[in-house]
Amino acid sequence: MKLFKQLLLLIIGVFTILSCSQQKARRPISQSSGTFMKESAERNKKLIATEEAKIDSIIKSNPEMNYISSKKGYWYHYESKNELDTLRPKKGDVAYFDYEIKDLKGNIIYSDVELKPQEYHVDKEQKIMIGLRHGIKLMHKKEKITFLFPSHVAYGYHGDERRIGTNEPIICTVTLNDFKPEEKIIK
Repeated sequence: MKLFKQLLLLIIGVFTILSCSQQKARRPISQSSGTFMKESAERNKKLIATEEAKIDSIIKSNPEMNYISSKKGYWYHYESKNELDTLRPKKGDVAYFDYEIKDLKGNIIYSDVELKPQEYHVDKEQKIMIGLRHGIKLMHKKEKITFLFPSHVAYGYHGDERRIGTNEPIICTVTLNDFKPEEKIIK
């Protein structure tokens, strides 16, 4: 009986060793060379360069406007500037603003009347385009700024699924009417 147990353990051990040594690492079902990502990155670089060239031509055709280049990838100029106030909207504030959107040819896509006065909880909601989220934080009360947004900081690849198309850069004129800390708002 003792010999039988030892023989059985020896057979199991041999099968275990043989079966482990014959296993090979499994390969993924589909293998990607990374070319799709490289091609996608190249397409995006070309798209951004094309949009920036269009925006650059707008800036050059209006030399009387002092356009400022932002670190976030858009350009802007002041229509009216408030040099008396020093405060700007920050996280935890609620900003009240009006804006209109045009295409790069100056055709109105959405008027400020159509868009109604807006209320935005700074850095706490995502309902407005990313460029506008950053742009509002540059403003003082009662300032009016025109932004030139490339599509990647505007409505991007999807557009707004109504009037703004795929990868469409836009001109957005914003008036910051007021902003208040969230805790001072009576509900």
